[in-house]
Amino acid sequence: MEYRITTKDDIDILMTARLEMLRKVNDLSDDCQFSNELIEKSKNYFLEGDQTTVLAIQDGIAVGWASISYIEIMPTLSHPTGKRAHLMNVYTKADYRRRGIARKLVQMLIDEAKEKGVTEISLDATDLGRALYESLGFCESDECMVMNLLK
Repeated sequence: MEYRITTKDDIDILMTARLEMLRKVNDLSDDCQFSNELIEKSKNYFLEGDQTTVLAIQDGIAVGWASISYIEIMPTLSHPTGKRAHLMNVYTKADYRRRGIARKLVQMLIDEAKEKGVTEISLDATDLGRALYESLGFCESDECMVMNLLK
C-alpha cells in the first residue's frame, strides 16, 4: 500500500474519489449527476484551496483518501496561533475497510496539522467513523453553534 500527499497532477483521481464518496455517503445511485457548480468548486478547491489531501493507493487504484482544510481566525487565549483545521472526506472503499487505512491517512493529516501550528481539528463524524476518531483522541464538543445559510 502506498500512502502519499496529493499534488495538482492528481486532480482526476481526486475528483473521481470525491464524487464516489459523495454518492456512497449520501446513498445516491452510481449514475447520479452532480451540478457543474459543485464539480468546478470542488476541483478549484483541490487545486487552490488551503488544504491537504492524502491517498492510499493499491495496485495503481485509490482505495482510501482524506482531506484537511486549514482555517485561520483571530488568535484567542485557547487558540493562540489562530490556526484551526477541519478534517473531511475520510473514506475507504468497502473492500479495504478494517485494515487501518483510514487511521494511517488521518494520522498523516494530524501530524501535518501539528507541524503547521494548528491548535484544533474539527470534523463531522458519521456513525461508521466515530470509533476511529475517538480512538485517535477526538471528542464530542458543545462549544459551537451553527447557522445554516442555505435554508
